[in-house]
Formats: sequence, C-alpha cells, structure tokens
Amino acid sequence: MAEQNPARENWLGREIYEWVDVILSSFLIVIFLFIFAFRIMGVDGHSMVPTLQDKDVVLVLSPMLNRDFRYGDIVIFRKGSFNERPLVKRVIATGGQSVDIDFDNGAVYVDGELLDEPYIRELTFLQEGTSFPLTVPEGSIFVMGDNRNGSTDSRSSRLGTVDTRYIIGRVAMVLFPGKDYSTEKRDFSRIGLIARL
Repeated sequence: MAEQNPARENWLGREIYEWVDVILSSFLIVIFLFIFAFRIMGVDGHSMVPTLQDKDVVLVLSPMLNRDFRYGDIVIFRKGSFNERPLVKRVIATGGQSVDIDFDNGAVYVDGELLDEPYIRELTFLQEGTSFPLTVPEGSIFVMGDNRNGSTDSRSSRLGTVDTRYIIGRVAMVLFPGKDYSTEKRDFSRIGLIARL
C-alpha cells in the first residue's frame, strides 16, 4: 500500500487555494471596474455621424471618475421621459451658459460666440421646438448630435436640456467600428480614436 505524503497534500491544497484566490480576486476587480469605472456600450443610430457610426462599440468612462462635463464631450445618457434607450450626443453647453442657433445660416452660438464645429456632418438647419436663446439650467447640459439634421437632441422641446444625473458616462474611444453611414464598410482605422475635441 502506498504511503500518503502529508507535506505534498498540504502543498497541493495551498496551491489550489492560491489559484482560486487569484482568479476570484481578478474577477471581483473586473466587476468593480465595470460597475464603477467604465462600460462597453454600442451606439444605436446615426445621430453622431460622422464622429460615431451606428453599431460602433465604444468605451464609456463612468461619471464617477469625472463629473466636470464640458463642451466637446460625447456623453451617453438615459432620459426616461423622452426615450428608454440610452442616447449618445455631444455636449454643446453646460449650466449657466446661453445657447442661440441661427437656423437660417446654420450657426450655433454659446455665450454669444460662434462655435467652430469641424466635427459636424452639416450645418444646423433643423428646428425642433425649443425657443432660442436658451440659458442652460445649473446641473444640466445642452446636447446635440453631430449629424445635425438627422438628430433629435436638446433642440427638441420633448428632450430639452439633460440633467447631469442622467448621464451614464463619457465616450472615451471607439473599440470596434460599425459600418460607415455612406460606404457601408467598417473603417478599422477608427479603432482607438478618442471621441474628444
């Protein structure tokens, strides 16, 4: 009959325990990061063309990391009174700032300054019911899609300004590209692009 070696059994038990501990710790760290630091989300729709395409997969940073939203940030939010699905738009103005839009010329002004908007698909001609000029309430943001005439955004009296508590996060980068709006092909060179001015 073979003798059992207690030292070997203790070593093997310790080794298994350490591996289980490492795996569980890693799993908990990943869960923590996904809950409190970032998310991976998909873009639904064409309102952010050309910056983001429909079905882009993006890395979204939690607002817990930085609640200081500013012009140019691309945010994902959910406003249940408007739409149950998350929406993705660009921050145009923040609390206390004044927004005015000249729909005849397609120009957007914040605090009287004309915005230089190289990221938009076309000038802003679509009116959606909000009266301008408008002062953004404190704790809120004014958002617009980069595909200005194909986006329902803060110009809509139904959506209006967005309370920052509704923000899921700030888009950090493209992880996987959706099909391009005009070519129907995936542009893999967009992977890793930072969605920021």
